[in-house]
Amino acid sequence: MDACRKECAVERTLDLIGNRWTSLIVRELLMGTKRFNELKKNLEHVSPKTLTERLKELEEHGLITRTVYPEVPPRVEYALTEKGRALGPIFEAMREWGSRWA
Repeated sequence: MDACRKECAVERTLDLIGNRWTSLIVRELLMGTKRFNELKKNLEHVSPKTLTERLKELEEHGLITRTVYPEVPPRVEYALTEKGRALGPIFEAMREWGSRWA
């Protein structure tokens, strides 16, 4: 296999989801729309700052949407876009591999 290059599709995918918290956020959102506090609760050791940063990155890359509802206090929900949901088979393959080999 050639050395890692920016043209490499695997490398580009890992650039998007290779971070520990990023991949765990995607895993959570594959199960459905979540609010910030739900994500924070399910990802026990993530700091609010890190969670906020990773959510912004995922939104910038078009993997998630952030919906703010005009309520008091404001309600914000995060969901995967079509592009983000397309990662489902990759995560399922990782789950299967981890169950068998890890």
